[in-house]
Amino acid sequence: MAAAFRKALKSRQREHKERSQPGFRKNLGLLEKKKDYSSCKLDYKKKRNTLNALRRKALDKNPDEFYFKMTSTKLQDGVHVIKQKTEEITVEQDKVIRTQDIKYVEMKRISETKKIERLKSELHLLDTGEQKNKHTFFCDTKKEVIQFDLATRLNTAPELVNRVYNRPTLETLHKEAVKGNVMHLKKLSKQRQHQYDLLEQRIERERKLFVISQKIQTRKDLLDKRQKIKVKKETVNSPAIYKFKMQRQR
Repeated sequence: MAAAFRKALKSRQREHKERSQPGFRKNLGLLEKKKDYSSCKLDYKKKRNTLNALRRKALDKNPDEFYFKMTSTKLQDGVHVIKQKTEEITVEQDKVIRTQDIKYVEMKRISETKKIERLKSELHLLDTGEQKNKHTFFCDTKKEVIQFDLATRLNTAPELVNRVYNRPTLETLHKEAVKGNVMHLKKLSKQRQHQYDLLEQRIERERKLFVISQKIQTRKDLLDKRQKIKVKKETVNSPAIYKFKMQRQR
């Protein structure tokens, strides 16, 4: 009994190694194991049963059978596709819809325009260099003109004369609170740059809305039954241009 138990111990049994593909058959790939054969067999039986069931269903089908979904589907590339119903709409209704679309786009564009004007009034485009200074100083005598000093007249440091924004006076510069507040100035500069980026984004959005409005108006004009000739194709930044035949208005 002890000998039989000793032979059944897992620790005394040698490790089982599954046979691999022989060397002269390496070109055939991996050697198929029983596990691979079982999975292929199950897959084959499943597909065979499915095909038999479909074949039996096709044979038992009544050729005179009718159901209402047949009228709303069509066979496309061997697949049943539901037909999309076309919406019945008149030319007048389409014009009204496009008019409402234009009004909505114009409302959003006007809103963007007002926001752009408000940002411009706050920033004054000081950093762009496009705006020239037109500040005029008046002197009483020619001697004052010769001895005129812009830094003295503006009561600021000579290094800050060319700045058109944030030009502090000498009294402000002498204050210790402003002298050491370098981080505050950097923060203000960062906020100003953020405002300019926002202004650029709003200008671009307003331009896109204007192009969309023009394209909708062009499609609305094309609904009129008049002779027309295309002069220019539609692009991303501009609508198509058509030339219509003149008609006398009643």
